[in-house]
Amino acid sequence: MPLLLLLLMLLLPAAPEATSSALLGINYGRVGNNLPPITSALQLLAGLGLGRVRLYDADPSTLRAFANTGVELIVGVPDECLAAVSTPSGATSWVRSVIQPALPATKIAILTVGNEVLTGDNSSSLSSSLLPAMQCIHDALAQLGLDKQVSVTTAHNLGVLATSYPPSSAYFRKDLVPILCPILDFHARTGSPFLVNAYPYFAYAGDSTGVELEYALLEPGHGGVPDPASGLHYPNMLVAQVDAVYHAIAAANRAAARAVEVRVSETGWPSAGDANETGATPQNAARYNGNVMRLVSEGKGTPLRPEGALRVYLFALFNENMKPGPSSERNYGLFKPDGTPVYELSYRLPKENATSGASGGSSITGAGGNNGHSDGSQNGGYYSISASAKANVGWWAWTVAARVIVLMMMAL
Repeated sequence: MPLLLLLLMLLLPAAPEATSSALLGINYGRVGNNLPPITSALQLLAGLGLGRVRLYDADPSTLRAFANTGVELIVGVPDECLAAVSTPSGATSWVRSVIQPALPATKIAILTVGNEVLTGDNSSSLSSSLLPAMQCIHDALAQLGLDKQVSVTTAHNLGVLATSYPPSSAYFRKDLVPILCPILDFHARTGSPFLVNAYPYFAYAGDSTGVELEYALLEPGHGGVPDPASGLHYPNMLVAQVDAVYHAIAAANRAAARAVEVRVSETGWPSAGDANETGATPQNAARYNGNVMRLVSEGKGTPLRPEGALRVYLFALFNENMKPGPSSERNYGLFKPDGTPVYELSYRLPKENATSGASGGSSITGAGGNNGHSDGSQNGGYYSISASAKANVGWWAWTVAARVIVLMMMAL
């Protein structure tokens, strides 16, 4: 009996673990009243081969759901919590009650204090609390010996830039420089990344005659755009936007610029929008997100920082039907709430971006190291959105069946 139980337990999937080469993550927003349970989201993440996820809050039940999955999380401190955690006592209480209990089972790597605080609707009331909250949370983590495990940052809208073209001429808005300079010092001191939400879609939608669609969609066949001042050549708009942020950091705080890494905390393309939202189509969304996957999987940096691989989080896992604003805001998801793909995404992530087994180190992409398709072929460590939902059915059925057998045997 013990041997049979052991064999059956070995049939269950190993807990995945994000590898250092998994440069692509995804945003898991939940502003909707028709979204599936988190267990379904975990199946889709496994099917995509994504080992990194960004959450916008620290809901304890959600953090528990990610326990022992190996998925690396960015966890958000919501804007409405900034005032409460901007004092040492408030930050310590929050970290002790919310973050510490989730560790180490849940792999929390980064805490983002607010989202687009400096350019949001409540910027006037929240901006002054941003750095104190970041510092107090970092100090609370340090007191618990967690600061080497969990870093602290915030995510900025690209609107913090006064200008972004050409990238070498970019600089921060003058009214934000007094706030951003000490934040950059904080990043340099703690080693945390500078996060930016970068959307070439907005640039194209705002000036579809001046911005070439192929450049905004990151099409590899586009000739690119030169930066006459730096002499660098930009093959697509996303890397140009990232380098614009690097140049703005250097212009504002040259000492910090040498130590601060820029990562893309959000990027995506809507599959639908209002009549005046140019370019919001499923075809364009599929092209853009597929090209982001291709770009990141190459493991290259930007023209300005070629030595460091670009890290990106796609937006988003699901369409969220309760997001305010124009129709496009509710149509950024790769998946519909029922788990079916919004569009066919033909590019397949290389297995290096997939999750790896926590025990034994075997590669897991979707249901396993080599995922069988309906024709019996193997994908060799690659997976596409169009196939993920179908394959996950088999993975889920087999997992459930194995667990049922285990429980039945234990009951005998």
